[in-house]
Amino acid sequence: MQSHRGEWSSKIGFILAASGSAIGLGNIWRYPYIVGKNGGAAFVIIYLLIVVIIGLPYMLGELALGRSSQKNPVGAIGAIKPGSWWKGVGYLGVLTGLGILSFYGVIAGWTVGYVFKMFSGAPGNFAAFISEPVQVTLLLAFFIFITAAIVHGGVSGGIERWSKILMPIMFVLMVILIIYAVSLPGSGAGLRFYLMPDFSKIDGNVILAALGQAFFSLSLGMGLMITYGSYVTKSDDLFSSAGYIVFFDSLIAIMSGLIIFPALFASGQDPEAGAKLVFVVFPELFMNMPFGAIIGGIFFILLSVAALTSTISLLEVPVAFLVDEKKFHRKQIVWVVAGIAFLLGLPSALSQGANEFFSNFGLIPERLADPDFLSQMSFVFGDFSLAFGALLLSIFIGWVWGAKAAAAEIAQGSRFFGKVFNIWVIMMRYVIPLSIFIILLNLFGLFN
Repeated sequence: MQSHRGEWSSKIGFILAASGSAIGLGNIWRYPYIVGKNGGAAFVIIYLLIVVIIGLPYMLGELALGRSSQKNPVGAIGAIKPGSWWKGVGYLGVLTGLGILSFYGVIAGWTVGYVFKMFSGAPGNFAAFISEPVQVTLLLAFFIFITAAIVHGGVSGGIERWSKILMPIMFVLMVILIIYAVSLPGSGAGLRFYLMPDFSKIDGNVILAALGQAFFSLSLGMGLMITYGSYVTKSDDLFSSAGYIVFFDSLIAIMSGLIIFPALFASGQDPEAGAKLVFVVFPELFMNMPFGAIIGGIFFILLSVAALTSTISLLEVPVAFLVDEKKFHRKQIVWVVAGIAFLLGLPSALSQGANEFFSNFGLIPERLADPDFLSQMSFVFGDFSLAFGALLLSIFIGWVWGAKAAAAEIAQGSRFFGKVFNIWVIMMRYVIPLSIFIILLNLFGLFN
C-alpha cells in the first residue's frame, strides 16, 4: 500500500512540504493586515501563544490520524469508524480543499500578473487589472496548471522535491526584502509598531482575531495534515516535526511583518489598509522608492512562491482521496481535479468587475461577506467550512477515536511527547474544541 500511495523520502522533505502547505498568502497577504488592524506587536504575542498552545496540539491530532491509518481524511475516519456518518467530515475536508483552491488560485494568479507589472515599472490600476476577463482567466489557468504539474510528480518526486526548492527560495527573497525595508528612512516607526507591544490594545476582539488567524495560517480543519501525515513512516517523530512546521510557519509570518511595516511607515501609509494592502498600497509604495520596480517584482515573486506551496497541498487533498478510495491513477486524476478546480474558480475570477452577475452574487448577507463571488467563496470555504471541519475533526480525534489512542500514536517514535502526554489529552478533548467553537461563533458576529 505504501509504495502505491507514496511516502516522504526524508523528514526534512516532509517538514518543508507541510510547512509550505501552511505558509501561503495567509502569512504574507492576510497576516500583516490582521496585525495592522489589531494593534501591532501586542497582537503578534497573542497570535504566537495561540499557535503554540492550540494550533500545535490540534495539528498533532490531524498528523496522528493520518499516520495511524495511512489514508486520506475520508479513509482515515472510515478506518476508525466504518460505515458511520463521521466519514462525512472527511468528505467535507476534501470539498473544502477544492473550494479554497478554486478562489485561492485566482488571487495566486494576480500575484503572477503583478510580477510582470512591477518589473515593467507600470503597476497600473488594480481594479482595472482584476476586471479584465481574459487576463484573470489565463492567470488562473496558468497557476492551476503549474500546481497540477508538481502534484502529478507524486509525493516524493513532485511535492517533496519542489518544496525543497521553493521553501529556501522564499526564505532568501524574504531576507533580501527585510534588509531593503529596514534600511528605508523612517522605517524605525514601523519596527516599533510591530515589535514593541502596547498591551492596553489587547481586548476580546484581538484574541478572537489571533485565534482565527492561527487556524487559517496553519491549514487546519480540512484534513490536509491528515493527508500529509499519512505519508509519514511510523519511525518518524511527529511531535518534533509538528514543532518545526509551526516554527517555520510562524517565522515566515513574522518575517513578512518585518518587510511590510517598516516599508509602510517609511512612506507614511496606514498599517490598517486592509486586504488591498498588497495589491494597491504596496505597488504605489514601491514605485516611489529606490529600485522600486525590481524590489516590487521580487516581492510578488515571493507571494507567488508562497501561494504555490499552498495550492500544491490544496490539490493533494482531493487527489489523495481519489487515489486511495476510488483507485484512480494519480497521473491522470490530478489533471481531472485541476480542471474541476479551474472551472470552479472561473466565477471567482470573473467576480471582480468582469461579470455583473458574479460581481454582485450576494447569496450570503453583506455583514458576513462582500457580495462578489470570490468573497462569498472565501467565507463559505476559507472561513466557515474550515472552522466547522476543524470542530468536527477535533471532536472525532478527542472523543470518537479517543485522545489517548491519538496520543499513543504521537508517542510512537517520539522521545519527548511522553512528558506532555496527559496535557495533550486534556487539550484535545476540551480546550481545542471549545476554542474552535468560539471561532465559529465569532465568524457570525456573535461577539460584536
